[in-house]
Amino acid sequence: MHGAKPKLAMYWAASCGGCEVSLANIHEAILEVDAHFDFMFCPCLLDTKRKDIEALPDGVIYLTLFNGALRTEENLEMARLLRSKSQLFVAFGSCAASGGIPALANQHGIEHVLETTYRTAPSVENPEGLIPGTAHDAQGHELELPAFLPRVLAVPQAVPVDYAMPGCPPEPGQIIAVLRHIASGAPLPAAGSLIGCSARAVCDECAREKRGQLAKALLRPHDALPEAGWCLVEQGFTCLGASTRAGCAALCPAVAMPCSGCYGPLDRDADSGAAALSAVAAAVDPGPGSGQDEAELHARLRQALSGVADPLGTFYRYTLSETVVAERPTEVEP
Repeated sequence: MHGAKPKLAMYWAASCGGCEVSLANIHEAILEVDAHFDFMFCPCLLDTKRKDIEALPDGVIYLTLFNGALRTEENLEMARLLRSKSQLFVAFGSCAASGGIPALANQHGIEHVLETTYRTAPSVENPEGLIPGTAHDAQGHELELPAFLPRVLAVPQAVPVDYAMPGCPPEPGQIIAVLRHIASGAPLPAAGSLIGCSARAVCDECAREKRGQLAKALLRPHDALPEAGWCLVEQGFTCLGASTRAGCAALCPAVAMPCSGCYGPLDRDADSGAAALSAVAAAVDPGPGSGQDEAELHARLRQALSGVADPLGTFYRYTLSETVVAERPTEVEP
């Protein structure tokens, strides 16, 4: 890139802030970002105001990394604003790319979320039972909060994106590699591509040994201490590495934590939860098949799979907003 430095923006919508931390974790490489870009908008790091962005001509920001899902009207407004001001608009991180953990709220509905958050959660102390509203009068001053959208959206469900960069959060090495590529002026991938990740599975990056054994049953991480060096799925842990796109260097399995699927499915057109469930279920020993009553076999499999306490939150942890499952009616108590 030549001439004036291209403008770089980063925005934090419905997310935890880990994407900003991951950017900070590129350490001294942040100086390269400063050398190549005018890093001019990032509310948690810089004091640029929304009105400053609104005053810019459309397309003047070269690259925006938009992280977080769209939970509120303000999130949606900022996504539309930054899309209009940006030449390249990247859904940055799992929450932006596919809804992420915020989208798990879609299985319950707004009233349930507010009731749980402000009234019934064990850690809440709210004797008056107050729930925030969109407008409130405080000593003669009207305060406003943005309203919730009817459901949490991934960014591509609301505005066009040029690229999606998965990860919860994207790994620092992937971030700087992408920024270096863009800064170099090298040809960019086709519009709509995934960037900062691999086409291979997490299992391909994992150093754990596969021994060709089927697990007796599925376990939760606190149920047992994994044996070092041995595949977590074969030990019975619900590790989604076989159905998850790589790019993280298999960091979670390396420290005995099962892959939770944050880089998304290998096949972008696949139902991520169904693919993950199939991969894990195939690693569980169903017991002898011949001469076994069908009901008995089903009972055995249900017992073996009961180690998945929250199937929806396990297999759709990062992708619920964009799946067929997301359209089902609000969950009710049995």
